[in-house]
Amino acid sequence: MAISPADALAAVERSPAAVAAHDREAWVAAFTFDGLIEDPVGAQPHRGTTAITRFYNTFIGPRDITFHRDVDIVAGSTVIRDLELEVQMSAGLTMRIPAYLRYHLEDAGTELKIAELSAFWELPAMVGQFLRSGVRSVPATVVLSKGLLTNQGIVGTLGFLGGFRGAGPHGKRRFGEFLTAARAGDEVGVRRWLGGGTQITAGDHTPMSGTDLLNRLTGGRPRKVIGSGYSLVCGIDGATGRDVMIADVAAKPFTIRRIRYYAGTGRAI
Repeated sequence: MAISPADALAAVERSPAAVAAHDREAWVAAFTFDGLIEDPVGAQPHRGTTAITRFYNTFIGPRDITFHRDVDIVAGSTVIRDLELEVQMSAGLTMRIPAYLRYHLEDAGTELKIAELSAFWELPAMVGQFLRSGVRSVPATVVLSKGLLTNQGIVGTLGFLGGFRGAGPHGKRRFGEFLTAARAGDEVGVRRWLGGGTQITAGDHTPMSGTDLLNRLTGGRPRKVIGSGYSLVCGIDGATGRDVMIADVAAKPFTIRRIRYYAGTGRAI
């Protein structure tokens, strides 16, 4: 079934609406029964209604979260949202977290629901904000630690901390070199970082040639590069619109294994 952009955005919007209302039942109901959450990408995923409910109890319910949207891109059954998350951790501590969200939707019979939510944001950077807050972070640390252990257990807590692993600063620098070469139209420089079997798609599945990708990137201005696990995400401001690119990488040696390119319409929200 073809999904219209309006229907896709309406299905996605159920999530931040429920977050703002602190409505756990509505938030969990926005997902399919076997829905998958990676938040952040690189940490242990949460699959199914029970795990999604525990995720809400741990990370969402105790906090006030505001979604400051910049750009939405709809590509078939996938929505990419470029935004900043404002998270009030406690009365004296509010975090600002740059992020990209990827929602994959499925027809659940009578309505569209979220089958996959992938949240790309940098856990080490967030913890750095946290620590720089000094004594103001202590109450929030106690609440978060208790929530993790109560709802996720030891295994789940260690799984969340897995979000510290990933491409790291070295990978972001190499990705920056790739973007610089692409912006300059340097095909040799671009291919330096692509593995022999790099998969490139427009959206999630439509095959895209390396030449088409380079044409998209040449002259574009990269913005807001996020490293989350072994994925690197950036926005591209180009002549035809505001786009988002997700690159899945290997760290040692640095190689780009997969690229998904989501073309926007040029309209911010």
